[in-house]
Amino acid sequence: MNLTDKFVDEIYKVGTTSYNERTSKLVTRCLLDYVGVTYAGAKMLEDKANKILILLSSDKDGHKIIGLDAKSDLNTAILINGLFSHVAELDDGVRYGMLHPGAPIFSALLPLARNRNVTYEDFVKGVVAAYETSIRIARAIQPSHYGLGYHPTATCGSIGAAAGISVMLRQSKKQLKDAISAAAISSSGTLKVIENSSQIKPFNIGRSSVIGYMSFLMSEAGFDGPQNVLEGDIGFLSIMSKDYDVNELIKLATQDNLSIELTYFKPYAACRHAHPSIEAVSKMLFQGLKADEVQSIVVHTYGTILGKHDKKEVYGVSSAKMSIPFSIALTLCKGGAGINDFTEENVNDQRIIDITNRVEIKARKEFTDLVPDKRVALVEVTSFDGRIYSEQVDFPKGEPENQLTDSEFEAKFEELLIFSETDSEKIAELKNSILHIETEFKTLLNLL
Repeated sequence: MNLTDKFVDEIYKVGTTSYNERTSKLVTRCLLDYVGVTYAGAKMLEDKANKILILLSSDKDGHKIIGLDAKSDLNTAILINGLFSHVAELDDGVRYGMLHPGAPIFSALLPLARNRNVTYEDFVKGVVAAYETSIRIARAIQPSHYGLGYHPTATCGSIGAAAGISVMLRQSKKQLKDAISAAAISSSGTLKVIENSSQIKPFNIGRSSVIGYMSFLMSEAGFDGPQNVLEGDIGFLSIMSKDYDVNELIKLATQDNLSIELTYFKPYAACRHAHPSIEAVSKMLFQGLKADEVQSIVVHTYGTILGKHDKKEVYGVSSAKMSIPFSIALTLCKGGAGINDFTEENVNDQRIIDITNRVEIKARKEFTDLVPDKRVALVEVTSFDGRIYSEQVDFPKGEPENQLTDSEFEAKFEELLIFSETDSEKIAELKNSILHIETEFKTLLNLL
């Protein structure tokens, strides 16, 4: 067996396993999180999404789009789901691999589940296999992949989505390999999407979801992929990374070490790299620090964020969410960094801008060496009267080591649905169907 065969063999085993209550609950959490952020994203991108539907002359009698009062063909529904799921910057993620697996995976799997009348049990197997695929591949090629400028959610997410659909629809092991191969040769997306005034970061996820679906269709139609898509001079691993670890691909999977267990969930509407710093200054606010007292802020953290998330000049809401200095200043001035805090008004608030310019980001080798086991931020704030506040955060809220409680999780869901202006009755129906998904799966698919 070549490396690709060994990898596919492990994913196939994951996809044909029946899962315990703990794993099923984690799938429910991932789904609850996805539905919340996607409804919020639908509100944020409603006008643009409707323009896409017009430009594509999409089938108005086709498939429902999550959070939007419109229908389209299946391909377009998957694309727009992907756009919606990532724009709020609140979707789940994994620090091992540096990606957000839920957005491309659920965006592709949910419409197919309804379209193909999938059972809840097969849906869970598809989700778990999809997370396993995308996270394993991302772990194998990181951190070099990120360093080369690739967007891991786009590149690895498409392969995960393809594998998840294949498993969910009970394809053979050969068809699973062909679906993974088709996605691997098609996956793309770079981090140029976060620069300046760019608003197209969600496009990487929408396109990733579609690639996953189209790759599945290629395998279903009978197209053979390369014998070993992962290896060789022009194999996926060599092209996507300078230094990869094949052991991440072929390790044995058990109920106790599934990759989905590594998922974190975001309480703040900023890039995850900003969360340790946001949390540190939030603690200082509880200690009595006031924004107007801040003379200077120094953030000691890991070096991989330099050049990407340390920029002080922001060009809009999308840019602001990528900026650690702005996210810190926003938290100090507004008391939080939630979906209702990242607004154009706050982006242009001179008080927030002034504090943003007082933030200095410094890389520490000892913190850089801890990545991905820890993403540490040590924040030091000096006030005008000489007082010094210092807080270090190793695991921000939402990591597996510092989990959101059930009540915090449900509160996040409800806040996002309220933001989307969904009526209270629909919110209650959605929440109930997800929390009781074992018996309400078909109801949920119809509600979405």
